[in-house]
Amino acid sequence: MSLPVHLVPSLDGVAVGVEVTVDGDEAHHAVAVRRLRAGEQVVLTDGLGTTARGVVVSTGKRVFTVAVEELARHERPAPEVVVVQAIPKGDRGELAVEVLTEVGVAEIVPWAASRSVAVWKGERAAKSLARWRATAREASKQARRPYVATVAELASTDEVAGLVADADLAVVLHEEATASLAALDVPASGRIVVVVGPEGGLTDDEVAALVAAGAVSVRLGAEVLRTSTAGVAAVSALLSRTARWG
Repeated sequence: MSLPVHLVPSLDGVAVGVEVTVDGDEAHHAVAVRRLRAGEQVVLTDGLGTTARGVVVSTGKRVFTVAVEELARHERPAPEVVVVQAIPKGDRGELAVEVLTEVGVAEIVPWAASRSVAVWKGERAAKSLARWRATAREASKQARRPYVATVAELASTDEVAGLVADADLAVVLHEEATASLAALDVPASGRIVVVVGPEGGLTDDEVAALVAAGAVSVRLGAEVLRTSTAGVAAVSALLSRTARWG
């Protein structure tokens, strides 16, 4: 069984034999909720590709200390996958972020699509974005990722078109598309952007703008998936044809 992963602010200057102290909410969850005890093995990560494996030498109410036994630096997975997720209603946004993080998406971009039922404005926008980011953080640890998935600021359609234009491959999921995702050539490196529309579907103008920016309009199959699950289905199909899942 893989070791539990804990996120720390930095591993700069850490070497084998050094003791690293973890405190705050991260330590409280480990000690009070997970019942972490001295003698157990854990992995620490800075979320930026560095990991440290070691043994817990002491614990407190909101603190624990790890003696580092192994240090590793991990390359970023290639190709990198970015998912533009139209804002769903209720808690389906957090569900989408969770499963996208688990399958290895590098970044999730919340999108204010024309037909999004939920609207992020003011304090609600700040709270919603914070929940998405907390979900990505926890899901990254659960998935044992050395790189924590990031959640970008809320994007407009013009900003999404800019992401599409810079991608090595960009697809927009659309139930009326005739092209198949399976027919696409998937790059071995670079950046893949997947655009997922809202519950109400994409408008013709949105599809036209994204296709004009370089996206391929595709459908996954005969079934119509929810916005919270369509992204993970598409990303899984794409990654299955790369060395990441090979």
